Amino acid sequence: MSTTHASHTVHLNLSLESAWRFLSDLSLAPYYVPGLTGCWFHPGPQRGCGASRRVQRRYGQWLDETVIDWQEGKGFVLHLHKAGRGAPFPFSEARFSYTLEAHGSGSRMTLCLDYRLRGGRLVERLLASTFERTVQQIGECLTVYYETGETQNRDFLD
Repeated sequence: MSTTHASHTVHLNLSLESAWRFLSDLSLAPYYVPGLTGCWFHPGPQRGCGASRRVQRRYGQWLDETVIDWQEGKGFVLHLHKAGRGAPFPFSEARFSYTLEAHGSGSRMTLCLDYRLRGGRLVERLLASTFERTVQQIGECLTVYYETGETQNRDFLD
């Protein structure tokens, strides 16, 4: 079974190096991912392959994210899971990737959610626009935070 993709590309008024400094700091996600209220690292590395964090969401929900691919200066892929229980509901499998590239005097980042849902293709078609909007919103909030330092996530209590 193939995966479904939701992606969004943003243009950043930051050099590739500056954008990478933000992106490679995995502790910053609550500043630009709507709905996150905190982030804690699991024991082990905090960057590169194997780095793993737990992100806290509204209403006591949480999600683990583990780096499964890391391309220094270019991006990474996160495996989304609930401890050892597999992907969080409604997913049967989920990965989120960030890819950076130089673009003119700034940079361009593509965010992509690759997933399969419990319930199969019909459920995927029904929820596809929701996931597209979510990825777009993350990209837009990330852009504002990277360029201004101001979080757009009203759920995050610093």
